[in-house]
This record gives sequence, structure tokens and C-alpha cells, in this order.
Amino acid sequence: MGDDATVLPRDTNQALGIAEYAIRFLAEGSPDEAVLERTNWFHTDAMLCGLSALARGTNAPNVLRREALDYAVPQGELGPPLGNAKHHGATVFGSATRVKSEKAILANASAVREWDSNGTNFGYNPALGHTAGEFGHNDYYPVVIAAAQMLGSDGATALKAMVCLDEIRGRLAEVFSLKSYKVDHVLHGAIASAAVYGAMLGATPEQIESAIGMVVAHYVPFRAIRAGKQLSDSKGSSAAISTEAAILSVKRSMAGFMGPRDIFRNPEAIFRIFEGPGQMFQKVGASSANTEQADASPFDLHLAMRGGDFTVMGMHFKIGVYEHQSAGAIQAIVSLLDKAPHLIDDPQGSGLKKAKIIAYEPAYGIIGDPAKRDPRTRQSADHSMCYIIATLLRKALGCRQMGLDPTWKQLMLSPDDYAKDALFHGQTRRIMERIEFEHGGEEYDKRYPDGIPTSVIITDDDGNEFDSGLIMYPAGHARNQAADLQDLLQAKWAMLGKMVQEEASGIVGRFSGLERKSADEIQRINEFDLKIGEAFD
Repeated sequence: MGDDATVLPRDTNQALGIAEYAIRFLAEGSPDEAVLERTNWFHTDAMLCGLSALARGTNAPNVLRREALDYAVPQGELGPPLGNAKHHGATVFGSATRVKSEKAILANASAVREWDSNGTNFGYNPALGHTAGEFGHNDYYPVVIAAAQMLGSDGATALKAMVCLDEIRGRLAEVFSLKSYKVDHVLHGAIASAAVYGAMLGATPEQIESAIGMVVAHYVPFRAIRAGKQLSDSKGSSAAISTEAAILSVKRSMAGFMGPRDIFRNPEAIFRIFEGPGQMFQKVGASSANTEQADASPFDLHLAMRGGDFTVMGMHFKIGVYEHQSAGAIQAIVSLLDKAPHLIDDPQGSGLKKAKIIAYEPAYGIIGDPAKRDPRTRQSADHSMCYIIATLLRKALGCRQMGLDPTWKQLMLSPDDYAKDALFHGQTRRIMERIEFEHGGEEYDKRYPDGIPTSVIITDDDGNEFDSGLIMYPAGHARNQAADLQDLLQAKWAMLGKMVQEEASGIVGRFSGLERKSADEIQRINEFDLKIGEAFD
């Protein structure tokens, strides 16, 4: 990859290498305009998700926002700001009050993740042979905004740092599958957050390495947070809580605390515990397949420096509120109803005698779990394929009654589709009883995570079957070429923005176009009237 990328071989100190990469990228990195534009979209998308979750009174984001405001920075009573920062603290959504940066990040990142509707990566890079397939989400932009507020940086600087953060966590997701060992994917994001926050604030490579070591040694989050029949606030706040710990680790390192060094090669840390010390490997750049026993991590790491081959370009948008594994089935329904509109002619849904969804692992295991056929909380419903598709079909029946075509924009699932009255809607529950979910076996499994291989077969009341065919790249997927992505995102942002302000364009504009925003606009980006409604949950 030459000068376009930094390669960190597995037999080197990769924690220090990530630190040095982040510092160098902020100074010299040069991503293409397309990379910056895509990151801008993901940032806007994430912020609108967070703001609407707060405005709708969701529990965890508002609990953590109130907690953050209890950590206001007492201006005039502190010493110099951290590192090369000009200001103490950062702000939470809808406030001008400066609070401890780790608390601002905790609150804002929790809000961003609450709907489970922001961007997703699948850890899949066949060009490099890096196909570990770890999930991840664009939850970490509040880290960069907090650091930018402390530094007095402009939006262009912040945008570039966001590219860096996504690059580190996205490349880690390509080379190490945390979920295979029941560790939550947010650990990759916490590592990246420590690196970029530290680099922005002027930490030395060794201080950042120390912070990464502390994150991996002290704060490994297990997937227990997302197990069980009915999910809790911990599931949506996992990224925020892990990142809070990462920022505290950076601060401690910069204050002189020394965490574990060389953590990726540490034989007692999770990477080598799970995939074994002394891995057999081929050295980067070796001319032959000769291998040697070495004190190594399980992977080499490639991090882009310039050009267009950044991992953010392979990340996927959610066009609405749903678990990302269901996107193929949603696209299948939209396509099927376009081909066979008579299926929703009867407003009572008699034309929908049966719907069979065929999908891959892990979709079948995660959102096809029989325990999720009767979701009773929003967090469980948006991880229930049965509920998601039944709700979509109910909305399609409503569209037909109003004379509207059941397109992506018309059927877009909103937070209201997971409110208490929606969870127990009689028609939705009746449709759920007609839905079957089947594992497609090897034929489907081998196509993931390149795509989201799913098909839906609907049987009408005459016994006729209508097959969507195999869906690989639904709207929002990085390899989808058919959908007007920007148009769909604008519709989504307008839907979420109206939950925050009656005129959605104002709030959308506040958080989009980062590259044009001045340092003063970044300082004041969260200073607006945020009305928080009654508890949504």
C-alpha cells in the first residue's frame, strides 16, 4: 500500500504504532473528498439519532446527561487545561455548560447510540484478507467534538480526526472478532477513542500507548450487556461507558500514570489469550511463505494515510430504526411489494397468509432468536426480525389505505414504531404469528459479511408464493448502487430532526457540513434549546 498506508506488523508494538499513526495522521493525513463527505454524513446521521433520543425522553441518555451536568467545570478554579488544550471541558447536547470531557462524551455517545440507528461496519476487507467480521458503529464522534472544543479547533480539523477514529476502530474490526469470544465490539472503539483524543490533546505516543494498555487491561466489556430476553440500558450505553473509561485513561497517562505497555502482544491480554501466544505467521513483506515462531499479536494492522481507501467507505447506513442484520429483509419486503402490490390490497392483511424469511448466521441467531418473538421493550423489539418485518408490513397496509406506494421513504421505521402502543399493536402481533424465520445454511452464510444475504417469500390467501429473490446489498449498504442514498438520508434526518425542532432543517444544518464550520461554531455546536419530552420508555 506504500505511502498511502501505515502497516503495523504483528511482531511490533502495535499499541505504540497506533499512537504514532494517530499523531501523524492528524498532521499529515490526506483523505479524499469522498471520504470526508461520507464521514460528514455519518456524523450528521449519528447526531440526529442522539438528539431525537434525548428529545423523546429516552431513559439512559437523559440519566447520563443529567449526570454529566453534575460535573460542571468550575472555571477559574482549575490549573492549565489538559495538554495543548485552550479550554477546560466540553458541552453536552442542548447546553452551554462546560463539563468534564469524559462526562460530555459519555452523555453524548449514549444518546447517539440509543436508537441503534446510526452507522455500522462489518469488519470485512477481502482485498487485504482481513475478514474477521466484527461489528461496530459510528458512536464515537462526540470524542472528537469534545477534544475540538477543548482545543478551539474548527470543523475541518474535527472532521479529519473523525476519519482517523473510524479508521482505527474499523481496521481493528477487520482483523479481530471480539464477538467470537463474547467480548463487546465497543472495545475497538474505546481503543480508537483513546488514540485520537490523546493525539488531539498533544499526548506523547508513549502516553497514548499507556492509555490503550489501561483500556485493554482494566475495561474489557463482555456481551453480557446484550444477553437475555429483554435488553437493558446497558446495551445502548456500552460504547459510551467504555469510551468514558478510555478518556479517563488518557487523562491519567498524561498526568504521569503508566499503564501496561505493548498490550497487543501481552500474553495475558485478551488478544493473545483468545488466539494464542506465539502465533505462526508470515512477516509483512516476506518474499516467501516461511513462518517463524514469534512473540506476536494475532494480526497485522493496515491504517490508511491518504487517498480513498479508508474503512469508513465500507460502512453502512441504516435507513430508519432497525437492527442492521434486518436490512436485507426490509429491502426484500420493499422489492416484493413493488412486484406484487396486491398482497396489501386488503387493509386487514388477509393477503399476507405467510411470510418466510431466509437469512444467514449471525442474523438468524441474533435477531431470529425465538426469545425475541415476543419483545416487550424497545431495545428487544429493534432486535427482533419478527417484530421489525411485521411492523413494516403493517405500515405497508396503512400506505395502501392512504393511496401511497410502500417505498423505503414511506415505510421508514421511526422511533415511534417501537413505542409502547406500537409494541403491542394488534395487527402487528397478528402478522408476527404468520412469520417464519429460517436459516439459509452455507449458501447464505458464505455471502456474509460481503453482503446481507436475505430473501423473503410471501404466500397470499390463494396459496401463491412470491419470492423477493436473494438480497445482498440493501439500501444503505456500502455496495448498494441502486438507492439514492443522500435522498433517503435527508428523509431520515428530517424525520428525526422534527422530534427535536419543528423546523428540522435548522437542527440538521447545525450538525452537517463540518468542514465549513468555524472554531466558534464548534464551540457553540451544542448550544441550542433542547426540549426533553416525557419518558419514551
